[in-house]
Amino acid sequence: MAGRKESKAVGGEVIYNRIAMLRAERGVSRRQLAEALGVHYQTVGYLERGEYSPSLHLAMRIAAYFEVAVEIVFATEPFPRIGSEN
Repeated sequence: MAGRKESKAVGGEVIYNRIAMLRAERGVSRRQLAEALGVHYQTVGYLERGEYSPSLHLAMRIAAYFEVAVEIVFATEPFPRIGSEN
């Protein structure tokens, strides 16, 4: 279910992310991404599993690392499944 991860932010709001999918597409390990972002590699795991919501600053750094818009990585609605007809 890569790409459909969610995180419960303060107030019960859910944030979905595609970090694992983007990492896999680019052949980047959690450790490599963490080093590039200046965070602990476990933080990347927490983000991917939806156990931690990033700050706006970190979210923007993640998007910049992958050279995509923040909306490609994070969303408030579930991402459509890859290959779906939606």
